[in-house]
Amino acid sequence: MSAKKFFTTEQQKSIQQAIANAELNTSGEIRVHIDDTCKGEVLDCAANMFHQMKMNKTDLRNGVLFYLAVSDKKFAILGDKGINEKVPTDFWDTIKETVLTYFKQQQFTEGLCKGIEMAGEKLKTNFPLQSNDTNELTNDVSFGK
Repeated sequence: MSAKKFFTTEQQKSIQQAIANAELNTSGEIRVHIDDTCKGEVLDCAANMFHQMKMNKTDLRNGVLFYLAVSDKKFAILGDKGINEKVPTDFWDTIKETVLTYFKQQQFTEGLCKGIEMAGEKLKTNFPLQSNDTNELTNDVSFGK
């Protein structure tokens, strides 16, 4: 199945809403990117996409990417420097394990939404919403070619 067809329009809206909800109380930015395949190490693919999407350009370096390659069944979560300096070293692994629990039950939308919620809670704690905050990155799910 191709990345663009992996989630229905309704499921994409659920993911977008989860991102919007998670970002309500934080200056942090969360994105979801779905690729068909990931050639090589999943963290390398996620890092490449992180930079292509200019997620490393947020003011506070507090972007978080949920990356999924559907054909290869690879998944990664990547946080930028600002958030990584403030969370425990196993923080992303903890969220990833939670998400993968849902994935194993074929609950991909629910898994991503739960992971986004967990990331949002930590972002809210470390990067509370500022009065002059703007949504620097779109909440739309993006897809590879």
